[in-house]
Amino acid sequence: MKSLAELQAIKDRMKSKIVLREGSGDIRVVVGMATCGIAAGARPVLNAFVEEVNNLGLNDTVTVSQTGCVGYCQLEPIVEIYEAGKEKITYIHMTADKAKEVVEKHLKGGNIVSEYTLTDAE
Repeated sequence: MKSLAELQAIKDRMKSKIVLREGSGDIRVVVGMATCGIAAGARPVLNAFVEEVNNLGLNDTVTVSQTGCVGYCQLEPIVEIYEAGKEKITYIHMTADKAKEVVEKHLKGGNIVSEYTLTDAE
């Protein structure tokens, strides 16, 4: 990197790949990224959400962010989805593949993937 223009070009290229931001999207996806979550595989889950939201062009309505400990270490990786006017949905034992499925079915299609959610029995 030899100039500010090169730095700006890198920033512009990366902006399209990153959805991690504080925003006011209609849907907020929050991935638990405390040490317990990271140890259980939360980083690939976070990356999968970011990539799939970008791939499906949902950046305007979906905000992906991270948080610390969610409080259920034995259920990590945990993802919480907040939508205005609806109850929070908590997905547990997530993987990158499950994250892609959740983006497609829940975030894009509006259908909760109930087999990955936290139930009252847990």
